[in-house]
Amino acid sequence: QVDKVAELVARWFYCALSQEKLRRPIVACELGRLYNKDAIIEFLLDKSPDKTPMESASHIKSIKNVTELNLVDNPAWGGDKESIKGDKYDDLQCARFICPVVGLEMNGRHRFCFLRNCGCVFSERALKEIKSEVCHK
Repeated sequence: QVDKVAELVARWFYCALSQEKLRRPIVACELGRLYNKDAIIEFLLDKSPDKTPMESASHIKSIKNVTELNLVDNPAWGGDKESIKGDKYDDLQCARFICPVVGLEMNGRHRFCFLRNCGCVFSERALKEIKSEVCHK
């Protein structure tokens, strides 16, 4: 059985293609997977015949298949504070980004959606309350 917390952390904090920590600019595909934009660009530019097929990005054929996300920073997030002694503690429950409407953290416990025309990210709860497909910013 896969640890659910580890699965959520992998999905919401790491790039689905490179498995590196998510950093801006962040893009998403129509399946809702999150990627570092530079990892997608490198994947698309690699035309070598020995390129290993990546299941997590096999459906992405062009940069037009992904949407750059406009994410709102979480004021409670401490940042990537590297410890000098090597005793860094990552609070995996505190998310880096939040919903700008209702303030829910984007940590995998709540469903989030993005608008494909502008890339703005909102919690599903906020979109249900507002009942509009137009950007709210």
